[in-house]
This record gives sequence, structure tokens and C-alpha cells, in this order.
Amino acid sequence: MSNDAGKRYSIDDLLAVMARLRDPETGCPWDLKQSFATIVPYTIEEAYEVADAIAREDLDGLKDELGDLLLQVVYHAQMAGEDDRFAFGDVVDTITAKMIRRHPHIFEDNSLRESFESSGLWERIKAEEKLKRGGEARGSILDDVPLVIPALTRAVKLQSRAARVGFDWPNLDPVLAKVEEEIGELKTAIAAEGAGASSPKVMEEFGDLLFVMANVARHLGIDPEDALRNANAKFVRRFGGIEEALRKDGRAPQNSTLEEMDALWDQAKDAERKS
Repeated sequence: MSNDAGKRYSIDDLLAVMARLRDPETGCPWDLKQSFATIVPYTIEEAYEVADAIAREDLDGLKDELGDLLLQVVYHAQMAGEDDRFAFGDVVDTITAKMIRRHPHIFEDNSLRESFESSGLWERIKAEEKLKRGGEARGSILDDVPLVIPALTRAVKLQSRAARVGFDWPNLDPVLAKVEEEIGELKTAIAAEGAGASSPKVMEEFGDLLFVMANVARHLGIDPEDALRNANAKFVRRFGGIEEALRKDGRAPQNSTLEEMDALWDQAKDAERKS
């Protein structure tokens, strides 16, 4: 399929490209070997690359990354169609119907628009959808929190689901007290078993501490993933300041002492605060 001068490809062209790639006789050998399971890591990676382009405010990059993510949807739909399960059109129909169904304040009764968020109607609609899918038999309100999302994000979602039925601290104070408790338990485990990565107990206590820190973030209305991404960016920025200062002196971090780098870190930190 060649690109005629000035022609803009459409979704139909993309679907045709994917069908060609998966053609059993003339398709791409690599694409023909793929399955839902082998493509999933690419799907997740592309979603992260979309988020990265947004974080960098790179709109040209975002256009490309959204295309890569769309390709993943087309890819999964093509494989499902080969097994006569569903096609891309079914995906479009399903999500369109869902958006209309979940927004009755827009598509049915506009008078509900202002009160919709606080009415609990969104949750009731989702609960009805779950029942229609046979969700009641699954037995827990936590069952449909995805396993593959980042662990900190999943922790917040699990806590939020439990909070809906009243399993939550009333304010931040007992959550912060729980942080102190978990730090104490982690210190005890380290003292008893050492800080080695092979200690299951230390790992368990560390996980408990991260889980309660996610709860702190939830009570503060903070996305812990965003907070950690910002902390990562700050570390990269400040460590880059250390490297730059040492480079001007004809040195590198590996040729410097911890005390020297600590002093340069403090300088970078002070410079950021002043600016």
C-alpha cells in the first residue's frame, strides 16, 4: 500500500495494513507469531510513552505516541477477529455505547449535569454493568481493580474501593500514625533479619510501608505516581548539577568523595529554592 501524494490515511487504511501484516500466507513473520499475551507488554509500554509525551509537553511526540497506542487497539481487534470473537467495529460500538450509558446527564437529562458527580449515579451505573457481566458472583468490590497497573496506583484504587463501604480512617492523623507504626515494624524486621534483599519479612514490612504511604497520598488528594515521578525528576536534575559542577573542575562523580558530592547537592538544592 503506497502513499499517494497528498493522501491522508484513514482508520480503514490502518485496519487494512494490520490485516495485511497478519495474513497467514503473505504477512509479516514477526506479526504472525504474536498473541494477546505477547503483545500486552507493548500495549502497556505505548500507554506509558503517551504519558511521557504529555509530561514533556511534546505535542508532536504525543501525536506519534497516540498513533502507536491506537495500533495496539487495532492489533488486538485483528487477532480477536481472526478467532471470530469480535472486530474493531465492535470495540468502537462498545465504548461508544458505554460513554452514552455512563453520561445520562449529557445524553438523556441535562438537568442532572451539575449534580451528577455527587449523586453517586456513576457508581450505580458501573455496578449495574458489573451485574450484567456476571460480576456479582466474583464476590468482592476489589476484584476488578486491574492487576497490571503500577502498584502504587493500584494501592490507591484498592483503598478507594474499600473506603466506599466505610473501611477507611476518618482523617489523616491515624494514617500518619500508621506510617510511624510501619516504620517501626520495618526497623524491627531489619534488626532481626538484616537488610538483605533475600529477607521475605523485610520485604513484607517495606511493602506495608509503601501501602500506607499510598493511603497518605489518597487522603491528601495526591497521585503517588505523580509525586514519585516529580521526586525522580528532581533527583535527576540535582544530580545533573553535581555532574556539571564536577565536569567544570575536570572531574567526574566516580573520582569524587561522598562529602564533595553532598556539598554540591546542597548547592544545587539551595539554587533551586532561590530560583
